[in-house]
Amino acid sequence: MIADIADWAFQLRPDDSDLELAHKALVDTVAVTLAASDEPVVQMTTGLPEPLRWAAIGHALDFDDVHLPSSSHVSVVCVNATLSVGGGAREYLAAAGAMARIGTALGWRHYSQGWHTTCTAGAPAAAIAAGLTLGLDVAGLARAMALAIPGAGGLQRAFGTAGKALQVGFATDAGVRAARLAAAGATAAPAVLDDWFRLMGGRADLDLSGPTIPGGFAIKLHPCCYAMQRPISAVRGLSRPGKDLSLIERIRVHTPQTGMQPLIHHNPSTGLEAKFSMEYAVATTLVDEFPGIAEFTDASVNRASIRALMNRVEVAATPGPAEGVMDGETRIEIEWTDGTVTESALDLPYGHPELPASADDLSAKVTSCVGHARAAAIMDLSWPDAADVLRRNF
Repeated sequence: MIADIADWAFQLRPDDSDLELAHKALVDTVAVTLAASDEPVVQMTTGLPEPLRWAAIGHALDFDDVHLPSSSHVSVVCVNATLSVGGGAREYLAAAGAMARIGTALGWRHYSQGWHTTCTAGAPAAAIAAGLTLGLDVAGLARAMALAIPGAGGLQRAFGTAGKALQVGFATDAGVRAARLAAAGATAAPAVLDDWFRLMGGRADLDLSGPTIPGGFAIKLHPCCYAMQRPISAVRGLSRPGKDLSLIERIRVHTPQTGMQPLIHHNPSTGLEAKFSMEYAVATTLVDEFPGIAEFTDASVNRASIRALMNRVEVAATPGPAEGVMDGETRIEIEWTDGTVTESALDLPYGHPELPASADDLSAKVTSCVGHARAAAIMDLSWPDAADVLRRNF
């Protein structure tokens, strides 16, 4: 069943809307990668293969786009796998469509058990991106995917450490390496793809119908886990004119349990941990209003004002049949010392595919990542130019 994706990818002929989506993904991915130029992962990965290095750096800030039906970061894998071997929009779209479908078919149960779907679905998808660029036929793509399977692993327990970005790099590199091996004549049994899918807990059939990227992408406006984008937006929607934050008595967050799945750090002490903390999402937004890259540093997390607010956050997570971090709504209630209560509820954050970020929003994000002097050039990037930009910088 999974091997059928090789034929789908080989036959894909993108239309204009696909190409527009691919360009947005390219721009967003390169921008957030350049924004991570000072992150420790840059030095950690010196001398390592390009697909590993670029994907790890691109995911270091957790600012890259998200495919919500698959609970995975599709573009950081598929853009970098494509660029590392000289591919373009078609190769990216074929890989991204495959990754979206594989991740969706693995399902919420796969993610909720602790797997990092960006890695599990990412390795075979990276093999498609590289394999198409290297000229593999359908059988060759299936072999490449099968050879990538030993590298198709990653766990949510790594969230809040360098391991999260690095395991995304490992999966991307595994796929590119597998494609090169398949192109060199390495044999493999495509049937392992179905065995792997079953062992990973996949239950749904692989749906090859519909648009190239079913569900589209969510563009992040804040550099942290997507499960934090909604509470951040909800806090920003609170009415608190003239209120002194020291007068907050208690902050209560009502959210579906699924929205807490990746938010495993309740008392973060580092910037990386804070990217996966509901408590920090609320505190930094109250203090900083629009948290950006500077708000997810170790120093920012350990500000006295932030620590005080985090201690007042109570999370009421509601169990239920919901699937996905965006199911249901998040409601924030703030109780003040004078007895008043302010609250805000939100079901979808801005940047969600149903509330898409505008071209101006993407331009503003790119500018925040690379600065005014470079923003126009990044917004107009071609695929060959993007690879050159990454090689010059990393």
